[in-house]
Amino acid sequence: MSAAAGWLTAFPIQPASAAVDALIEGWKELSARELPHFNHKTREDILTKTLKIYVENHVAPRHGLLGMWSAEDVIGDVDPATGERVEERRTDIVYGWNDATQGLKLVFEFKRLGRQKKHRDHYLRDRGLGRFVSGIYSRKQAVAAMVGVLLDPEPDVVPPIRNALKDTVLGTELRLIATASGEPISKPSALFPAADFDTEHVRDAALAPTHGSIRVSHFFFAFGYPTSTVKPKKLAAPKV
Repeated sequence: MSAAAGWLTAFPIQPASAAVDALIEGWKELSARELPHFNHKTREDILTKTLKIYVENHVAPRHGLLGMWSAEDVIGDVDPATGERVEERRTDIVYGWNDATQGLKLVFEFKRLGRQKKHRDHYLRDRGLGRFVSGIYSRKQAVAAMVGVLLDPEPDVVPPIRNALKDTVLGTELRLIATASGEPISKPSALFPAADFDTEHVRDAALAPTHGSIRVSHFFFAFGYPTSTVKPKKLAAPKV
């Protein structure tokens, strides 16, 4: 079996799935109602830090998860000749796990998502999905996760993202690997039942696992109450 065909067999799917399930469970519990410090208006970095702490303290112990959770994890490169940091980034949430034979470092990159094109671009390009392609996120990892935090109803946000990935220019930029049927996405996800779809991307050898590509699963988290980025129209003043 080739490395390209066999990587999924060797991937530690059980601990990865447990981490995904814990994150989803924690999100549903925290977002069920509009809390003063955790709601649709809360900054992205605060949402992710709060979610990580909540999952680590309350959800993971319930399920016996033994891996390590991290928020705002510092990654980068150092020039060994000078000691200078030549690149530095921070990942939103990471779940790390290993045993005597294998391990994983599963990165979750979060983006607040409304219906606007600027939100889609933020999610899909160099400050979002692109970080798993040409950036240093998930270096040497086979799997990563993008999480869209929905600020508008799912039908207004997610289908346009799927359609955007059909654009050949964007596909080239993201080094997308088409499915056997020629599609840019795998739907349903081949990795996680809760993911909406997967994308697969070629990476440079310095960043890629041995089989040369990274699979990104895309999740979309909604709040437990209606949210919208559309501002209500002001009623015209009555004529006198």
